[in-house]
Amino acid sequence: MGEDNLIMFEGGKIRRVWDSESEDWFYSVVDVIGVLSGSSIPRRYWGDLKIKLLEEGSEVYENIVRLKLKASDDKMRETDCANKEGIFRIIQSIPSKKAEPFKLWLAKVGSDRIDEIDDPEISINRAMKTYLAKGYSEKWINQRLKTIEVRKELTDEWRRSGVEEGQEFAILTNEITLAWSGKSIRDYKDFKGLKRESLRDNMTNLELALNMLAEATTTEISKKENPTGFDESLDIAISGGEVAGNAREDIEERIGEKIISKKNFKDFLKNNTSGLIKNTEEKQPFLNKNIYK
Repeated sequence: MGEDNLIMFEGGKIRRVWDSESEDWFYSVVDVIGVLSGSSIPRRYWGDLKIKLLEEGSEVYENIVRLKLKASDDKMRETDCANKEGIFRIIQSIPSKKAEPFKLWLAKVGSDRIDEIDDPEISINRAMKTYLAKGYSEKWINQRLKTIEVRKELTDEWRRSGVEEGQEFAILTNEITLAWSGKSIRDYKDFKGLKRESLRDNMTNLELALNMLAEATTTEISKKENPTGFDESLDIAISGGEVAGNAREDIEERIGEKIISKKNFKDFLKNNTSGLIKNTEEKQPFLNKNIYK
């Protein structure tokens, strides 16, 4: 199983995960039921429905798989999931006016990934439009999209080396960040005043560049040393991060100031819309001033 994703239907959140082997999306059944039924306890609703389906001899439950999805406490927990066809069958047992609109919507969002595989430019354009709409500068967006490419190369290399997705990926990422920035991901986010927001989406241009250098270096070292498993990859992750950490220290000595900044996108957006800051884009690395003309 691959990447996690969160989609919205009429204000309701639905978790899903992409299965690269079957090239299909699998959706959280509990999330779908919560959106369609309006139940405040969708897990109990699903528990009762499962019993009913089994008693009726339905084959729906045979198509349910248990996959790890991120829960509200940010921990990965096993969750009942089904692909689009399985979800459609479950919907038939839920009396809801939203059922038909949901089917049409799910058919559309379910095809997005297939389209992106056939033409990766679609996903790049979608990401660019999303960042532009939020107010990021084109210069920052171009760099952010490059970091996504570099990150994918790294995770592909980890998979090849036998590193398991989920916790092991998270540990290695944290060690790279700590090695180049001097802060764990949690400490880095606290420093920027972030909670659930993406750390990378709140980095300045220079922070992004150094993070990208750390991950790209880790990838190249790994390709050369050909590690097996998590432990060997951990040493390489630290080494790759240290390369970027040395670069950070050299830059800081040259410019006379720290690179790790408390600046985050929310602050820039708030200050810009209130008219309190009128600096150049170089001093406002997140802001797309054209959006607010």
